[in-house]
Amino acid sequence: MDKPVNILMVGVGGQGIILASDIISLAAMKAGYDAKKNEIHGMSQRGGSVFSHIRYGKKIYSPTIPEGQTDILVSLEEMETLRWLKYIGKQTRIVYFKNKILPANVQEYPQGIEQAITKACKHVSVIKPEEIKEKISSQKYLNTVLCGFLSNFLDLSNKHWTAAIKEKVPKDTYELNIQAFQLGKKLKT
Repeated sequence: MDKPVNILMVGVGGQGIILASDIISLAAMKAGYDAKKNEIHGMSQRGGSVFSHIRYGKKIYSPTIPEGQTDILVSLEEMETLRWLKYIGKQTRIVYFKNKILPANVQEYPQGIEQAITKACKHVSVIKPEEIKEKISSQKYLNTVLCGFLSNFLDLSNKHWTAAIKEKVPKDTYELNIQAFQLGKKLKT
C-alpha cells in the first residue's frame, strides 16, 4: 500500500470515539502497517466535540489528515458530520449514525443535515442506532459495531481486529464487544 489510509472519526463526549480509534490503529499495527493517530477530547466530559485522525500505511509521517484527503469520515452524531465536511474529497466515504444529540445552549436541532451530507458526498452510509440497540445489550457497544462496519472497507483481517479489541476493551466485555463487531460486519446500509 503506497497511499496511506485516512480515517477521521468524530462525535461527542461519551460515545467511544477514542476507544474506537484506538482499536482501528492497533488493528492496523497488528497487520504490519505504520499507524499514527491524534485526538482532541478536552470538552468530551461535557458532551463537547471529540475527534480522532487515524492514518495507516507503509510509512506515516504525520498523524494529521490534510483537508480534502479523508478516505472515510466516521461520525457517531449527525451534526458533527457537518462540522468536518471540509476534510472530505471525491474519494471520501461518509459513515454516520443517524443520532441527534442536542448541544448545550441549543433549543432546537437543525434541519436538513442529511440532505447537506448527501449533497457533499456521493458515498454515504447511514446507520440507524435504534435498529442496532435491539440486537446488543447496551448502546456503549455502538462504537464497536461501527468498527465492524468499517472493517468491510479496510484491508485489515478479522484476526487483527479481534486481537486489537481483546487488547483494548475491558476483559469482562470482550465477548460482547466481539458480538457487536460481528453485528457491524453484517450491517447493510
